[in-house]
Amino acid sequence: MHIKKLFLIVASAAMFAGCANIVPAGSGGASAQPAVAAAAERLRIAMVDPTAAALGALVADDLSYGHSGGKVDTKASFISDLLDGKSDFVTITITDQTIKVVDANTAIVRHSLAADTNDSGKPGKVSLKILGVWQKQGGDWKLLARQAVRVTP
Repeated sequence: MHIKKLFLIVASAAMFAGCANIVPAGSGGASAQPAVAAAAERLRIAMVDPTAAALGALVADDLSYGHSGGKVDTKASFISDLLDGKSDFVTITITDQTIKVVDANTAIVRHSLAADTNDSGKPGKVSLKILGVWQKQGGDWKLLARQAVRVTP
């Protein structure tokens, strides 16, 4: 009799735990994709024509921004480098973008990035694959983490 009771308790706990990860309809998923895509596009534009206000509104305070060369920026250093021209995007083209909304507050964005740069006055071109993690904070989608890798020919 005790084994049957224990089985029912374990089975009930397992069913409850499985249901805990279900996101109710309308709280995320495909319905949030346009908002995430719009935030990602605003960030692309702000990186080409940076202002402290625009960038500050799009990136999280805890930003971890990984460059393809290994440098990792914080929110402050990311914004500062763009405003000071150390990181200067003349153009940015985004292709092959995918967005997966994981839950009501988290989204994974992947895309290819091709850009003309003028970092510290030195013209160049970059071709990267980007992974971005976006988090909904106070009703707005903000970039929480980003990692770039170089595209090899």
